[in-house]
Amino acid sequence: MSEEIEKEFKNLVTKEEFNLLLHTFHISNRDFFTQKNHYFDTYSFLLKEKAAALRIRELPNFYELTLKRKTIEGVIETNQIINQKEADLLFHDAILPAGEIKEALIKLGIPVQNLTYFGSLTTHRAEHEYKGGLLVFDHSHYLDKEDYELEYEVKDWELGKTIFTNLLTRLNIKPQSTDTKVGRLYRAKLEIMKQSDKE
Repeated sequence: MSEEIEKEFKNLVTKEEFNLLLHTFHISNRDFFTQKNHYFDTYSFLLKEKAAALRIRELPNFYELTLKRKTIEGVIETNQIINQKEADLLFHDAILPAGEIKEALIKLGIPVQNLTYFGSLTTHRAEHEYKGGLLVFDHSHYLDKEDYELEYEVKDWELGKTIFTNLLTRLNIKPQSTDTKVGRLYRAKLEIMKQSDKE
């Protein structure tokens, strides 16, 4: 079990800008690895309402259950390693494994028995150390969409912000407000739900 405050900057980029970034930092196809995130909420999106997100990240040899909560200090991320049986129980029966994440959700007022799996997002990711932080190059697929994103994970917020802004300026990439991956997945899911309501 681990808990940390996440300090990162992110910017959605075009496919052309993404390719420019890969070229600039000498990132090749073999530098990428794939991770699949599965997201959960209640039917009425209570987690989203409380600026929180729950996911299972599928990794080669294990699963990682993560709860993210927005606070004044930043995003608090709580991680818990779970096995395949525990993951399957959450996927199919809304049974959450015991631990800090379940306790935190109950404190947030989330009826954990009402959790439902609502979508997955697959990311092809490469990472590169840069000026004391970590640049992350993400190409994501979810529902019928895909996008490209640059993230910069740092320890020092102010210094990281300056470095990230300078990098975007140097490469002539327009800074833009970028939603989280789960936020983008929510938006796509809601679009599909609205569309099916019309039909």
